[in-house]
Amino acid sequence: MKLRSPTLEGFRAIFRRPLFGLAEIAWRWSFGGAASLLLVFTFFEYLDTLPVSKSDLFLLRTRQPALISRAVLHIFRGSSFRVVETAIVLVLALGFAWVVTVSLGRAATLNALLAYFRESDVSTSDHKEKSWRLRSLFGLNLLRFATTLAAAVGCVAAILLGAAVSRPTDPAPGSALLIILTVTVLVWLAWSTLNWFLSLAAIFVVADGHDTFDAIAAAVELCQTRPGSVAAAGTWFGLAHVTAFVIASSVVAFPLGFAAVLPTGVVLGGVLLITMLYFAVTDFLYVSRLAAYVAIAEMPEPPVKPEIAQPPLLDGGNDVESDTLSRPAVDASELILSDIPAST
Repeated sequence: MKLRSPTLEGFRAIFRRPLFGLAEIAWRWSFGGAASLLLVFTFFEYLDTLPVSKSDLFLLRTRQPALISRAVLHIFRGSSFRVVETAIVLVLALGFAWVVTVSLGRAATLNALLAYFRESDVSTSDHKEKSWRLRSLFGLNLLRFATTLAAAVGCVAAILLGAAVSRPTDPAPGSALLIILTVTVLVWLAWSTLNWFLSLAAIFVVADGHDTFDAIAAAVELCQTRPGSVAAAGTWFGLAHVTAFVIASSVVAFPLGFAAVLPTGVVLGGVLLITMLYFAVTDFLYVSRLAAYVAIAEMPEPPVKPEIAQPPLLDGGNDVESDTLSRPAVDASELILSDIPAST
């Protein structure tokens, strides 16, 4: 069977079946919309708990920046503990909801992609239905959530470390900025690598019925056995993502350029529309990359070309190589190599 490019198969899958991308958009945007509404509702509920006295209202109505800031500080004084409590509850609630939502959504997407490739001539597996458990996906996504929390804690620690280096008595803003950027970049690299492996491992949960840790091991093995295909797919889809970002950043400048002429609502609507289109394109690219990884897992490994031994050269029907090996390396009859002096 003629081998195909997994990257092209990923693009071909999303063009032939755009419902894959629409399904990804459906569950991602549903969770995003619900989380945004919850955050907005929580923010307004938090504002309702803040006491506002008549003197604070008087200062706010003066429209003087110094008086307004003093009133705001007085209003928010003593509410930091409630902010921390609210943040913890929101993070845990949204994290649990995200784990459930992404597990169900990823299971549906991977089942559809596997059915698509196994119905075509790309896959060479036995095509047998393999039982798998949803709790394995829950375990992978719980690990992703835990690594995200750890990365957030690492970024906060970087900020605190930078603040500790640059003190009011001995300011060192350059050193503090260098420490913050270095630690943040290292944390981001570690988080993105772990998150990528955990996302890739979900393929082997649905395709082969592995549990959480066996799926992670299978993902690592895939990267070891097929590094070229995996790297090529990630590179091409990464370039496509960067291209989409550059185009969206350029297009969004048009409504912002007419901000002095058009109404504010029209400008914000244009920016929001372009942003949503960009997010839709990135979701399609994500599903395409996932399809490419599924194709790599389902496609056979490229055959290794055996080394062809060179046949011995024939000279008039005689085996030159065997004749050469049978002859001695040194001719004893040569006078220059003889131990006996020649007679005169």
